[in-house]
Amino acid sequence: GSPYQPAIEALESHPEKTFYNVSKLGGAKYDTLPYSIRVLFESSVRNCDGFLVKETDAMNILDWKTKQNHVEVPFCPARVVLQDFTGIPAMVDFAAMREAVRNAGGDPVKVNPACPTDLTVDHSLQIDFSKCAIQNSPNPGGGEQKPLARLSPLKLPLRKAPPCRGHSSCRGSCGTGEAGRSSGPFSAQIENTPILCPFHLQPVPEPETVLKNQEMEFGRNRERLQFFKWSSKVFENISIIPPETGMAHQVNLEYLSRVVFDTKDFLHPDSVIGTDSHTTMVNGLGILGWGVGGIETEAVMLGMPLTLTLPEVVGCELTGTVSPFATSIDVVLSITKHLRQADVAGKFVEFFGSGVSQLSVADRTTIANMCPEYGAILSFFPVDNVTLKHLKHAGFDKAKLEVTEAYLKAVKLFRNDESSSREPEYSQVVQVSLSSIIPYVSGPKRSQDRVAVNNMKSDFQACLNEKSSVKGFQIAAEKQNDIVPVQYEGNEYKLSHGCVVIAAVISCTNNCNPSVMLAAGLLAKKAVEAGLVVKPYIRTSLSPGNGMVTHYLSSSGVLPYLSKLGFEVVGYGCSTCVGNTAPLPEAIRNAIKQGDIIACGVLSGTKNFEVRLCDCVRANYLASPPLVVAYAIAGTVRIDFDTEPLGIGFNGKSIYLRDIWPTRQELHTVEEECVVSSMFKELKEKMEKGNKRWNLLEAPESTLFPWDLKSTYIRCPSFFDKLAKEPVPPQVVENAHVLLFLGDSVTTDHISPAGSIARSSAAAKYLTSKGLTPREFNSYGARRGNDAVMTRGTFANIKLLNKFIGKPAPKTVHFPSGQTLDVFEAAELYQKEGIPVIILAGKKYGLGSSRDWAAKGPFLLGVKAVLAESYEKVHRSQLIGIGIAPLQFRPGENPSTLGLTGREQFSIFFPPDLLPRMTLDIKTSTGKIFSVIALFENNMEITLYKNGGSLNFVARRFL
Repeated sequence: GSPYQPAIEALESHPEKTFYNVSKLGGAKYDTLPYSIRVLFESSVRNCDGFLVKETDAMNILDWKTKQNHVEVPFCPARVVLQDFTGIPAMVDFAAMREAVRNAGGDPVKVNPACPTDLTVDHSLQIDFSKCAIQNSPNPGGGEQKPLARLSPLKLPLRKAPPCRGHSSCRGSCGTGEAGRSSGPFSAQIENTPILCPFHLQPVPEPETVLKNQEMEFGRNRERLQFFKWSSKVFENISIIPPETGMAHQVNLEYLSRVVFDTKDFLHPDSVIGTDSHTTMVNGLGILGWGVGGIETEAVMLGMPLTLTLPEVVGCELTGTVSPFATSIDVVLSITKHLRQADVAGKFVEFFGSGVSQLSVADRTTIANMCPEYGAILSFFPVDNVTLKHLKHAGFDKAKLEVTEAYLKAVKLFRNDESSSREPEYSQVVQVSLSSIIPYVSGPKRSQDRVAVNNMKSDFQACLNEKSSVKGFQIAAEKQNDIVPVQYEGNEYKLSHGCVVIAAVISCTNNCNPSVMLAAGLLAKKAVEAGLVVKPYIRTSLSPGNGMVTHYLSSSGVLPYLSKLGFEVVGYGCSTCVGNTAPLPEAIRNAIKQGDIIACGVLSGTKNFEVRLCDCVRANYLASPPLVVAYAIAGTVRIDFDTEPLGIGFNGKSIYLRDIWPTRQELHTVEEECVVSSMFKELKEKMEKGNKRWNLLEAPESTLFPWDLKSTYIRCPSFFDKLAKEPVPPQVVENAHVLLFLGDSVTTDHISPAGSIARSSAAAKYLTSKGLTPREFNSYGARRGNDAVMTRGTFANIKLLNKFIGKPAPKTVHFPSGQTLDVFEAAELYQKEGIPVIILAGKKYGLGSSRDWAAKGPFLLGVKAVLAESYEKVHRSQLIGIGIAPLQFRPGENPSTLGLTGREQFSIFFPPDLLPRMTLDIKTSTGKIFSVIALFENNMEITLYKNGGSLNFVARRFL
């Protein structure tokens, strides 16, 4: 038990509830701590066992003011959230570990997650059927065409209800009283009773987009779903949130958040880590949490604390009021820009000041969610009255809210708005004036490159001129106004640089902030009423993120208008966001390629790494949902909204953006009228009822998983092949060849690509050899449970720039034979020859969202060490977690200053008594000797490395 048990007290207002009174325990020091550090302190007090968490750890956290940045502290989160892509490997590893423990003579039943683990299964929806696929087939959806006659077209004035574009059988709004049904637009589909069009709640005679996608999702992913169902039956502490309920972050927020845990009347703050890079959203609700790699999550699931350097906490003070034209997204991007400039990398950020209460919880969760974009570990908004009001809407009952408020006030985790209340002492303070915020978009290649909307036209022009780079496209001056005519559906259109070909309104990371999604809907409504249209070749889609937003949009009456402009709902998964979009029409693709046109995708998810969309769309912009709709109507990003009309409306009238932009007042009125709480109610019902297909799915119940050797989805990985009771100490890495010689800013997307499996890739060859056709390849994300696919997918990004090759390609040179091969094929040859390999890289190796295969993949390719100028923090710890040594050049040194070509062979010497940040010697086959720093930050990391990574370390503990 904890040595701090005397600090346990009863809650005054609810004496049956007890808690650690950390505020009394910590005294005056506690009162000056940032709120987020108070949460860490409580966790260390409660979990203190003298072994994994020591008393000195708790005292170090209390002495945060002097100890920040100087000590490592353990953190035991209250729960873990996995989303299916990363949940599969974690569960596959648990299944494999049960096997390894049994083979080594242990009891496999003991292998279970150590803390509550929620697994959401909803990230792999591919947009297989967009509106075009349906409208181009002569008999959409098959079946008899007779029922069409029964649905007599409703003769309604257009202003009220436009029909869906391209849905031949949908006759506009049904105009019946259906909209008032409390069950919500999707409940009928879950029961598979008559299918209702989610836009008009009217039965349709063809399988409608959403449902067709769900059917395919189930068919294509049956095996993985059965594996999950097995996991939920045989492991303790695992609960599974089945497909089609929403997305990891929404469900996480609206359903899984406890805010305060109440376990058998014992209270403590909620905290969470998750594998989804969106996990940090929960900090907007006052729940401490952040995203880590699948490898660290597994360690936490196995009962090991997370170790972090006691972080600096940057206080972000918000002042002033927000202007009407700025959407929540602009507010978010502006705050994140300030944070990026303030250098908050590897720190906590915490918000305070008079402006905080102007931000809705949706705004807060959005800011919190974008941490990976500005490098902070998390952005914390302590619970205040705004949070409590939101929780009431989100279905917390009165009793729970009272206990929550009383407990948070007792341990001083509740933020008051009164200026008299003492602000904590922060490491530094960044001030942001909300009054100075103007609308921006980000792009064309990186999400950190922001462009004010009123400068968009000139900025795009500058990108055309600029040399090929992070912003430039290097188009010759005489070609900048090229026009390529293209025939599409019997009409001729003209494509030019800057033309929009993909417009996706996605509520992925903007946390389906309803006001922003609603703004897009109201803009669409006003556009349709003004007579504006979207060109039919533009690939438009609306991915609401979860039923809640769809409900929001449909109850406000804007969906038919979005639909009229071509923005059809396409299921719930995080689709365009992860590169799973259906391809562009052939004619358009050919025209873009022939004319070498810089075509644009405009989307509203906040993730924008290159080539996630479509390889022929070279400029991608992130914009708020209403701007996505505006650019789709304009058809180009080369437009100055102030001086040029979006298009010509009824009676030949020029319509400008300002004519149809919804005011903040309109937005709030509609938002008030579409009550939030009804949506949370629906979500709750859906979660409890589950879904018919999931409920009927059969799955085994054996202690060990019956692996299917023919499976191309789920395979028993080879991480435990050499599990012996005692670890083998690290030895010399002798005569290693360099597998890849990379430059700066290699992202996890380059290392472990998401999205579709290219036909020429090593993974494609493997799947073809298993008898699959390209249509059945699915995405890398979907095949994360198969190490054979994921290893072949490692470094398979077409944008990978390997200095041995000289141009972007997923290739490398196998030096013994001199052949240029796929990275996997070269690695396989090295492994057959018994030659170890290393990777040479520049600065910021491993940027971008955390992906566990970014470490597991290189490990299975035989990579023993990475030698880089600097690392992204999460990626560095992942490398250690799998057993790869992260080595760093000494300051001022790099391959070129040391005169390395990468063609040498390298020998690295590890002493038996390895210490954190120790200097190691490397000797090359050309006789050169130089020193590098072994980037192990603490003894725990060295222990993990010596054990061959955290998986083997924990498996040994079960023996």
